[in-house]
Amino acid sequence: MSFFKKLKEKFTTQTDSVSEKFKEGLTKTRDSFAGKVNDLVARYRKVDEEFFEELEEILIGADVGFETVMELIDELKMEVKRRNISDTKEVQAVISEKLVEIYNSDDESSSALNMQKDALTVILFVGVNGVGKTTTIGKLAHKFKTEGKSVLLAAGDTFRAGAIEQLEVWGERVGVEVIKQGEGSDPAAVMYDAIQSAKARKADILICDTAGRLQNKVNLMKELEKVKRVIEREIPGAPHEVLLALDATTGQNALIQAKTFKEATNVSGIVLTKLDGTAKGGIVLAIRNELKIPVKFVGLGEKLDDLQEFDAEKYVYGLFADIIEQEA
Repeated sequence: MSFFKKLKEKFTTQTDSVSEKFKEGLTKTRDSFAGKVNDLVARYRKVDEEFFEELEEILIGADVGFETVMELIDELKMEVKRRNISDTKEVQAVISEKLVEIYNSDDESSSALNMQKDALTVILFVGVNGVGKTTTIGKLAHKFKTEGKSVLLAAGDTFRAGAIEQLEVWGERVGVEVIKQGEGSDPAAVMYDAIQSAKARKADILICDTAGRLQNKVNLMKELEKVKRVIEREIPGAPHEVLLALDATTGQNALIQAKTFKEATNVSGIVLTKLDGTAKGGIVLAIRNELKIPVKFVGLGEKLDDLQEFDAEKYVYGLFADIIEQEA
């Protein structure tokens, strides 16, 4: 059974609202990427070097990332030879299969969150201003609350004008309290207060916002280190997750930001926002393969429930949905 048929059985024979969200959210990337792959397959009758060269250009154009593209093309060539594939149409399913394999190649890091059982889970959010960090925190708080968990938010971005108010608006919208101090106050002091409040209320989850300025990397690093020290001192082993919010529409620039934050703090996962707003959704693979950091959530739209846990198979289904659904 081809990989496309497996995905079809898995995601189109049941009413799977999550796979539908991936399909809708990846429309722009699918129209661009899968459309070009379809055109390539239609123009070439046999799989040869020229076919692979054009495929390489399409993948790079989708922001899959140069290193990842080279690795993928090498693997495809080997697989085509091993399976004795000559028909270009058969290559599409192999591409999708290899994309999932590349994403899942590092077994040590999982897309699942490191949640503490019967204890407070502390999630630290980092990321530059304007990537949708506060919105993502609000949506994640909503997700946890609908799962029956008690959630608190810590307004640790005391630097940006309006950041505390923005978090408060989200707190009111999803019914979650925000622990805050005045603008310009010490973020580490905010974290200390938030942890004491979370402990006193026996909260399940504390989500902490942080400043997103990158202009002075040294200051950013020092601030994040201080915040982490305070959290760890009050709760050994915390923060349990350090999630980096990246804007998918910025493509390779998101990769540069990820490298900077990886140097500044021990990032455990990526939240890729605005994936529905870009035709270059291949950035998911570049981040995963080049930085060895799992993408834990993706933003697939504006609604509260459009922040979805990342799943490599659902992602590939979203990329190739039109072809998969035509499979016999």
